Amino acid sequence: MSSPTGLAPWHSLSARVLETGNNISPFEVANGKDLWSYAEANPDFRELFNNAMGCDARLTVQATIEGCPEVFDGVESLVDVGGGNGTALSLLVKAFPWIRGINFDLPHVVAVSAKSDSIENVGGDMFMSIPNADAAFFMWVLHDWDDEECIKILKKCREAIPEDKGKVIIVEAVLEEDKEGDELGGVGLMLDMTMMGVTNKGKERTLKEWSYVLRQSGFTRFNVKPIRAVQSVIEAYP
Repeated sequence: MSSPTGLAPWHSLSARVLETGNNISPFEVANGKDLWSYAEANPDFRELFNNAMGCDARLTVQATIEGCPEVFDGVESLVDVGGGNGTALSLLVKAFPWIRGINFDLPHVVAVSAKSDSIENVGGDMFMSIPNADAAFFMWVLHDWDDEECIKILKKCREAIPEDKGKVIIVEAVLEEDKEGDELGGVGLMLDMTMMGVTNKGKERTLKEWSYVLRQSGFTRFNVKPIRAVQSVIEAYP
């Protein structure tokens, strides 16, 4: 987000805060399209964005693998929802070679994703349907959407995973309720402001807010595991 395209929304951020009911993101105000439409129409920006997400994935996935490898025990198939260029999933199937991976994203995104014998690239719309798998994996995806949209996505996940052993694995920030005791509170604020700047309704969430969207989506229990990253790993079960 340090490119001119990514920096431009910050100059419009105050208007988003001051104008009640304004759901148009500063990114769209500055660039004429929302983030996803702009990326689809501008291949150079799309490549830059996907590569940036891939760089973050290399750090975060490694922290996930080292911090809670047990999360992937018994998972024979894993769909990475919003998996981008497939970096995160390629690291996971390398670490856990028994997993068959499905990299799921918009058609124009997976069209340029890396090919692999252990990963199938599938294009589609996560609001309509999600490929079946033992587990669905999200990393830096659900914070792009408001609660209502998150619930729609998670309900589609609920339909895609087995009732008996299925689960959703979410790697996202879990903001602390107690700001005074949160050493990374400033990072959480920065992430929340970034979502305000580049998405229409996205936000970071507290544990209470994650509990709400998960339970509204039909997930009856979940746990949160901290890792050596800004994100935590959330496991949610039907």
